[in-house]
Amino acid sequence: MAVQGQKRNDKTWPRRRSGWPILAAGLVLALHALVVALVGNFRAGLLADRPAPPAPMPSIVYVDVAERSAPVPPATPEPPPVPAERRPELAPKTLPAPEVPVRKPPATQAAPPPPTAEDWAFAAGYALKNSKGYRHNWGRQVRSMMGTAVEGADQGMVRFQVEIAPDGSLVRLEVLWSTSDHAERLARQAVKRMPRLPPTPNGKPLIFERTIAFTPFASDDAPLYKDDCQPDPPAHRNRFVWDGRSPQVSVPPPKTEKLDAQALADCLKQLPKDSIEAEAAHDRRLVEQGRSGKLGP
Repeated sequence: MAVQGQKRNDKTWPRRRSGWPILAAGLVLALHALVVALVGNFRAGLLADRPAPPAPMPSIVYVDVAERSAPVPPATPEPPPVPAERRPELAPKTLPAPEVPVRKPPATQAAPPPPTAEDWAFAAGYALKNSKGYRHNWGRQVRSMMGTAVEGADQGMVRFQVEIAPDGSLVRLEVLWSTSDHAERLARQAVKRMPRLPPTPNGKPLIFERTIAFTPFASDDAPLYKDDCQPDPPAHRNRFVWDGRSPQVSVPPPKTEKLDAQALADCLKQLPKDSIEAEAAHDRRLVEQGRSGKLGP
């Protein structure tokens, strides 16, 4: 404080401060020298206290003089090498013969028996549904005379349009379509050799279409008679069909007439008893009709 109150002497102030840096540098050098001396003494003491390494042990070599002076026996010749056993030659590998698929015999179906005399007697007196029994017996008679159906190129189906006179004689036989020439030829031959048929049930010419299946997978299509007293459902046709020549007339659909109670009772009396085969054939036809409008797998 006294220095602050006094006036500074510009000439003496710098000289008073110039001694302090020199004194500080000397102290630092002295401290460094002291540290170096202490570290050197410490390392020297550690080296002096360490024990000296042990001297290496002398190696002793034993020499067997007797073994060296003994005569060396002559070397025996080595026996000739024994030839190795000759391996038997392996037979060349042969590939197994390809399996020949066993060919199954083709399917066959024997001809059905012809209608009996009782069947023809019933057909000659049954006039319902365009003489259904007569038409069925005619197709069964033709198929029974065609022989055994064998699976292959000769199998097929043929559809005829037939006209039979009132006395039972054949008037006309026309082929509508056929899938096998062999089946068509056999069917024609069977029709020519067919025995004389009984007269038609209603005393009028009988005209119908019939398909003959000559395949080993066809089944009997025995008809059902239980619904023959019911009127046929109306056939839906285009009322506006025109041939281009006749006058254009709209034809109304035909009307179905139902039988009265007495006529229905009389009709039901003449219906035969249906068989199990007829029921199965009817169900099969319904299934086939339902599948006909669908694409197969």
